[in-house]
Amino acid sequence: MLLTGRKGECGPERFFMNLYFAPLEGIGGYIYRNAQAEFFAKADKYFSPFISPAGERRIRKKEYRDVCPENNKSVYLVPQILTNDAELFCRTAEELAGMGYEEVNLNLGCPSKTVVTKYRGAGFLAKPDLLDAFLEQIFEKVQMRISIKTRIGMEDPEEFEHLLEIYNKYPVEELIVHPRVQTDYYKNHPRMDIFCFAVKHTAIPLVYNGDIFSRDDYHTRMKGVCSSDPENPGTAAVMLGRGVLADPALFGEIRGTERLEKKKLQAFHDRLIADYAEFLSGETNVLYKMKELWFYMAPMFENYEKYAKRIRKSRKICEYREAVRSLFAEQELKARQNPHMELSGNL
Repeated sequence: MLLTGRKGECGPERFFMNLYFAPLEGIGGYIYRNAQAEFFAKADKYFSPFISPAGERRIRKKEYRDVCPENNKSVYLVPQILTNDAELFCRTAEELAGMGYEEVNLNLGCPSKTVVTKYRGAGFLAKPDLLDAFLEQIFEKVQMRISIKTRIGMEDPEEFEHLLEIYNKYPVEELIVHPRVQTDYYKNHPRMDIFCFAVKHTAIPLVYNGDIFSRDDYHTRMKGVCSSDPENPGTAAVMLGRGVLADPALFGEIRGTERLEKKKLQAFHDRLIADYAEFLSGETNVLYKMKELWFYMAPMFENYEKYAKRIRKSRKICEYREAVRSLFAEQELKARQNPHMELSGNL
């Protein structure tokens, strides 16, 4: 998937790449995706939170509900798979193909210790020879398009040169690069020099992921990472994650077609809590989902701290609703510079 603008024109008003929604575990499921796509500009692709197959239980009930086509009619969804077992990957991909999917994504980016210690997600990067053999098997057996979401190594950015050599051996649909190592987790700054290295040394269409919370962030990060080489697709897309949780209008803001409005944000919020209440059991589960979301959305408002504290401490839906009502009634959205800079290490 190539740039929507002309190659080589990387000035701040000239390049607009495809925009993707990241596979955010927990909060980025189908209920959130559908609400975001209804109220605001859509992503070009949405990636599901990872499916983690184990033994005969390839797609669990909860995972199936998230990726089943009936729950994703309004979006273009790419299911993501987390495993280091090639046979399990192939079986899961086959099951997804039976559901009508033509593309899957391999998770080589999750930095969680519980994942990494089993050499899955970013942990698989510590075993490049095994990773190479795994990729050889899945690209030989799976008939679907396969994209990869990767970090640049476990501890040292220099690991990425060898990893990229491995990726270059296979017909990867897109390579989504989060330019941090696993031990960074979500701290430190993305290493743009490593992403630029990828632009120059692969013919795989690249997707950038990391620390984009505003239109300005987008232009700052992407300036200079387009490719002018007609044989090299360069940066094909940008993946946004927690920036969209903070500002669900961010796709439209980057495209210059939309800005976040308080009235629409409130309607979006009301739709979300109603849907969670319908599909989740008990107030506690609904509150958990909504409180997690407010960690990102609250800094979009002026003087948000005391309201965020009330939301966080609420134990009942009625208390929560009153705290949220007060925030919307009494505070305005911040001027759209970069109100969530304190979250910039979390993308």
